[in-house]
Amino acid sequence: MLTLTDSAVQVIRTVTSQPELSPQTGLRIATQNQPEEAGTLALAVAEGPQAGDEIVEDQGARVYLEPDAASILDEMTLDASVDEQGDVTFRLADKPA
Repeated sequence: MLTLTDSAVQVIRTVTSQPELSPQTGLRIATQNQPEEAGTLALAVAEGPQAGDEIVEDQGARVYLEPDAASILDEMTLDASVDEQGDVTFRLADKPA
């Protein structure tokens, strides 16, 4: 199952805890459907999981994984950072052995 770093938890909670958003809001990671983008993952803010999504929750941060994305990310860790301009960057890494 995908794991989240402390930094990813902080960033996800910040992004998804805006007052106008549903309490179930999280990040959703899904595979792209277009053939030219095969193997590409898309990340978006979602109001809740879709049918079949795997839910990863850590300290109030929620990530919804589309089934194909869940299998791709099964042994991965999601990290995040925010630069000086406030831009968020997410990175995936293999789990440490």
